[in-house]
Amino acid sequence: MSSWEPGGVQRLFEGLVRDDVLAVFEKLVTADGCPASEAEQFVGGPEMLQELLDCGMAHVGSASPNPPHFVPAPPEMALQGVLRKRQQQLLADCELLMDGHGRFSRIDRTRPQSGEFRHRLVEIVTDRAEITRLSHALVNVAQDDWMSLENARLETPLDEATGYSPPPAFEQSLRCRAIYEASLLDNTIGRRTVEEAIRHGEEARLLPRIGMKLKLADESVAMLPLTPTGMEGAMVIRSAVVAGALREYFELLWERAMPVGTRPESSTGLPPVEERILPLLAQGLTDEAIANRLKVSLPTVQRRLANLKKRLAVDTRIAIVVAAMRRGWIQ
Repeated sequence: MSSWEPGGVQRLFEGLVRDDVLAVFEKLVTADGCPASEAEQFVGGPEMLQELLDCGMAHVGSASPNPPHFVPAPPEMALQGVLRKRQQQLLADCELLMDGHGRFSRIDRTRPQSGEFRHRLVEIVTDRAEITRLSHALVNVAQDDWMSLENARLETPLDEATGYSPPPAFEQSLRCRAIYEASLLDNTIGRRTVEEAIRHGEEARLLPRIGMKLKLADESVAMLPLTPTGMEGAMVIRSAVVAGALREYFELLWERAMPVGTRPESSTGLPPVEERILPLLAQGLTDEAIANRLKVSLPTVQRRLANLKKRLAVDTRIAIVVAAMRRGWIQ
């Protein structure tokens, strides 16, 4: 913990955890832990103790050769734990929001209202043939971006009849992205369908689990399932507000997903000096301190930080650290 400058821990976590949690964590870092039997009293009670454990900011160390101690995680690892918990909460909130929209639409269709207004914003489709037609044709509505989520919840097993060829739009200037549930690739037809889509220009990624299907054209039209498979009921949404929220949800999943057929790279692809800057930046060191540690000029450090911001499409130092950790560039 001695490599952290005064205030470094606060700059790393400020805004990501509550002020009282941050204060207790800094106290724990300064003291380098406390006996486990005194942990509740040291941190201010059982709720704070559980909060630190849940976030991965502290843990109970080994009982040998000393009595068990409640010790802080290294701040850079604690930050990963905090970010992981926040991401899980955000994804859960997004899925809950989408479920709420589905419930609202089912209530809404029982109320008398203007047919023109309702048709323009929300359309409930229950005819299977119409759902299939819309599912395949919606991509043609997109002008710039086409996004889809595909899970393994199917009414019938994948076979030659259920696989389909990518539409012509995939080969145009449209950017097509899809996130598939990884188990789909265990099926020969499923893998062939994905590979064919990639061959026609689709960008495809995988996640171990996808909670719901989604088809989204730009931020204008979306199609959501109202049943697990989506074949007994679907909702077509033309609300820019809801479509925008769905786009944010998709981008969150896209950032977590792994490209099809790739494995995590051992190299960042960054210049060596930028690779050396990242862990020092994560420790909360100032530009001057980083320059002194690496024995380079201050303008060099500032120029490299500007390059990192541009490469990672972020605006702040803390955002560099977060984006680099997400990509596995900082361990």
